[in-house]
Amino acid sequence: MQKQTTLASEAAYTGVGLHSGREVHMVLCPAGADTGLVFVRTDLPGQPEIHALAENVTSTLRATTVEEKGCKVFTIEHLMSAFHAAGIDNCRIEMDSEEPPVADGSALAFFELIQEAGKKELDAPRHEVVVDKVYRIDDEKKERFVMVVPYDGFRVSFTSVNPHKLIGIQYEDFEIDEETYHKEIAPARTIAYEKEIEALRQMGLGLGGTIESVIVYNDDGWVNPLHFEDELVRHKILDVIGDLRLAGPVRGHVIAAASGHALNTALAKLLAAAPRG
Repeated sequence: MQKQTTLASEAAYTGVGLHSGREVHMVLCPAGADTGLVFVRTDLPGQPEIHALAENVTSTLRATTVEEKGCKVFTIEHLMSAFHAAGIDNCRIEMDSEEPPVADGSALAFFELIQEAGKKELDAPRHEVVVDKVYRIDDEKKERFVMVVPYDGFRVSFTSVNPHKLIGIQYEDFEIDEETYHKEIAPARTIAYEKEIEALRQMGLGLGGTIESVIVYNDDGWVNPLHFEDELVRHKILDVIGDLRLAGPVRGHVIAAASGHALNTALAKLLAAAPRG
């Protein structure tokens, strides 16, 4: 029987939020069994808690937002992805702003922070989401989908479709374990099309994004160097791992085509009702 886990020690990280542009101090704190992953807004009166659960998702516009009792945190998918891959079940995430730091636009800093803090086993059984049948979510036009099928492990196969001639169709398939995630997925960064950046900022989004935290491309090519030739699809895998963690630790094979936060979190809501192992 697998046991639940938490961090062996506290770990802290300070930076700015990708969309808010606000400085944030984040502390990852050990937590007891069955706590789950809980965000704590230390900047608000009473330090309200927001549980990172699929049922608490309230927005998927360019990021995943969870909200509870009128308090929210957003752009949580990179941190959630790192927790999922590292196998951490319980943690209190204290933040003095509404958005985790963007770091370099990937999950690498968070994953390594978790590794440095260490993992502690708790005296309570682990509750994985054991996929026992096919769960699938399609968009309205049936052009994009994300599904998960039974599988003894955790695997993600993703096809990314981008009309830009520079990117086109990218595909990757990974068995997700800590070593593979650290090397192949965690370093993949957020990507933006240069012509969209100003429109995003007028919407109040991307205010903390810089050339150090976002890969930018235009009609001529990449503005900054890539970590991987197919970094876009690897970041998409990073995102789906984070979004599905809102259902709990998943045991299954995720298969997706051009999926984003809306479809990912809709699938997480379906999985939240799946059997637990």
